[in-house]
Amino acid sequence: MNETDVGNPNLVVEAVNEQSRPIDLSALARAARSVLHEEGVAAAEISLAVVDDPTIHDLNRRYLQHDYATDVLSFLLDEQQGRLEGEVIVSADTAAAAAEQYGWSLNDELLLYVVHGALHLVGYDDLDPDSKAEMRRRERLHLARFGLTPRYAEDDQSGGGPVGSGPGGSGPVGSGPVGVGP
Repeated sequence: MNETDVGNPNLVVEAVNEQSRPIDLSALARAARSVLHEEGVAAAEISLAVVDDPTIHDLNRRYLQHDYATDVLSFLLDEQQGRLEGEVIVSADTAAAAAEQYGWSLNDELLLYVVHGALHLVGYDDLDPDSKAEMRRRERLHLARFGLTPRYAEDDQSGGGPVGSGPGGSGPVGSGPVGVGP
């Protein structure tokens, strides 16, 4: 499936579902393109893969030396002359468990992961409190365009979990060379 932004045909997101759960690939591709467009990227070629936990665990171990499954990995492959190339890989298994726990759909949780991964590709980080707060602010902005409002574990003073677990909300986040989540 090859998706491009109607407003900018230079933002290309190739999305594939490599696991068994039914998902809305076109919404995930639109989310990635929306982030790229709103963050000022003029041209991009992004590979977006939805995988299962064993696959993302293997990738996380192989490329980041983290021996666990995670929600999202992002890899900035190239950025030059105004063109960005990268990969975002999300786990449908992790998203399904979090979505059930926090009371929203699998596709909503996957949208959150895709937005988070795309933000990493355009340079956002979440390694310290200030950059994490800015990442969360940008996630909320982008998810609002899809009618979603995530709550994160750190927002919940009662000690309960977030409505959407969010990358890093209740478990580890992985990302490629652009930063490694908590």
